[in-house]
Amino acid sequence: MKIKPFKGIRPPKELVEKVSSRPYDVLNSEEARAEAMGNEMSLYHIIKPEINFPEGTDEHDPRVYNEAKQQYQRFRLKGWLEQDQEAHYYVYAQSIVESGELRVESSPEAESKKLKGTVKTQYGLVVGAWVDDYLEGRIKKHELTRRDKEEDRMKHVRTLNANMEPVFFAYPHRDDLDAIVAEVTKGTPEYDFVAAPEGFRHTFWVINDKKTIDLITEIFAEIPAMYIADGHHRSAAAARVGEEKKNLSPALPTREGERPEYEFFMAVCFPDDQLNIIDYNRVVTDLNGLTEEEFLKALGADFEVSEITRSRDHETSNGTNDFSEVKPKGLHNFSLYMGGKWYSLTAKEGRYNDADPIGVLDVTISSNLILDKILGIKDLRSDKRIDFVGGIRGLGELQRRVDSGEMKMALALYPVTMQQIIDIADSGNIMPPKTTWFEPKLRSGLIVHELN
Repeated sequence: MKIKPFKGIRPPKELVEKVSSRPYDVLNSEEARAEAMGNEMSLYHIIKPEINFPEGTDEHDPRVYNEAKQQYQRFRLKGWLEQDQEAHYYVYAQSIVESGELRVESSPEAESKKLKGTVKTQYGLVVGAWVDDYLEGRIKKHELTRRDKEEDRMKHVRTLNANMEPVFFAYPHRDDLDAIVAEVTKGTPEYDFVAAPEGFRHTFWVINDKKTIDLITEIFAEIPAMYIADGHHRSAAAARVGEEKKNLSPALPTREGERPEYEFFMAVCFPDDQLNIIDYNRVVTDLNGLTEEEFLKALGADFEVSEITRSRDHETSNGTNDFSEVKPKGLHNFSLYMGGKWYSLTAKEGRYNDADPIGVLDVTISSNLILDKILGIKDLRSDKRIDFVGGIRGLGELQRRVDSGEMKMALALYPVTMQQIIDIADSGNIMPPKTTWFEPKLRSGLIVHELN
């Protein structure tokens, strides 16, 4: 992999919580407008600039892209985003609570008490990734992209001449990189805060030492491939804008061995053994004319079906129901909620192909044997009878949507593994729609990369 350090454009540490935001594609215009209300420093004014127009304004209106550029220039003039004087790599850590509480305390004596409960942290390196590595397939994808979404992000990058939001890569973990990151993170972070509304902790360090920077570059040169975890459209858009600039621009004078900045785009690269992939579940409006009894009988042809008897319906400390007893227990085991009851479904032997990187996926098994075969749902991208619920919302959200009458049944899936993603990307295959959900999402506004 060819990577390079860059002069990041970042908010002053006292403003980072006001500037930073969720990624542009995890919320709609109305939600972004509400989150940015009363905060002129919110990055949503740049990445969701339609919020500065009357409600209902088309986010693809040319005026909206121009507004993004004007807002970016305003942020720079106001000093809400400032450029580093030297090129750096950066370390970006994300912490998610698996149980207990997550908090940041400011007093030095509370340093050892910052984290309470079981916390999982993943450490990524913020780098400039080479356009040609994407175009030539060394940065590998596992999802299809839509041209209209690519074009939207390409217009945004072109208009601002900047990557406003990083993409999310995974690389085969290496002990030497782990050791470098561990040493860097012993120092005082530039940023350290817990962001609303998700409650994830975001911590950020600047790598200043040139020997360390050079060593990181050398180590990545030994890594044969990286994998897009999240941000397929942003990756495609950033790489293709870089390709455009390369084709249109005359050769620029640079020091030997250097390449123009536009040949690189911003990525946060995490070791593959740290990433947190959660379930991506399905809810369906009807049973395709079947009664609940007929549906369960039809399932019995391909699955071992049993009702889950919950030993208790106790509440956790925050007042929510505990659904641990009804979670899928492993690959090829599903949880079905229907008619006020939870059921366990385990795919029978011979109903899937463990030798096929696509056929072995639970999304493939459930799509073929339940959604298509029984319910007649053949196109997950377009059928209005099905919706998808990220596991971050919990199984309680599935139960709520069925109990409300909005949906007839819900299906919870065991999350895919990082190895399954790598196997599919290496084989040149594409995962079915709505397969992966990575959490936490990258926080936008911690750093920007200009293409000058």
